[in-house]
Amino acid sequence: MKFFIDTANLQQIREAHELGILDGVTTNPSLMAKEGISGKDRVLKHYVDICEIVDNGDVSAEVIATDLDGIIREGEELASLHPNIVVKVPMIKEGLKAIRYFSDKGIRTNCTLIFSAGQALLAAKAGAGYVSPFVGRLDDVSTDGLQLIEQIRLIYDNYGYDTEILAASIRHPMHIVNCAEIGADVVTAPLSAITALLNHPLTDNGLSQFLADHRKSTELAK
Repeated sequence: MKFFIDTANLQQIREAHELGILDGVTTNPSLMAKEGISGKDRVLKHYVDICEIVDNGDVSAEVIATDLDGIIREGEELASLHPNIVVKVPMIKEGLKAIRYFSDKGIRTNCTLIFSAGQALLAAKAGAGYVSPFVGRLDDVSTDGLQLIEQIRLIYDNYGYDTEILAASIRHPMHIVNCAEIGADVVTAPLSAITALLNHPLTDNGLSQFLADHRKSTELAK
């Protein structure tokens, strides 16, 4: 499974890259605003800065427009920034039309705000490279987000769709493990959820014991 980090924070992206596990980045207007990135020129430059950190990984850059012409215009501009850019398009009627247009033009897309298997099926048929089902947001309204991942996996496997399932809205490390178990192709998560996978009390206890035993053997050798 690929690991993407869901942020616009360059320091966190560098940290994830240094861990040796980073495959890509997802961003959105809210994450850009959180980092104080505003204005078209600054936003576009920030996308390029992210791409330069991630090397060969995909970077999802989201359109703001909701009309077809606007989505196409923004998407083409984003795609021209860097070869790693994947245009992030919302799951709406005009977004679906744009995904087909982009697919025919060789521009890669990530269809976002997926909350049903039917939406994921439409996105795959339109040629989306990724679909982003929002696991945590479904859980927030007492719906099983992981079950949606399972449904999409079954449908895509039934018909041989190449569209990758990018599990989004990840809340905690077990979401990541669960998504891996049920066959999500990609997970995009905050750095905190990814680094939490490192932690286990038995690892900490074992390391402490190894170090204590080493100190004892060193003292005895004196």
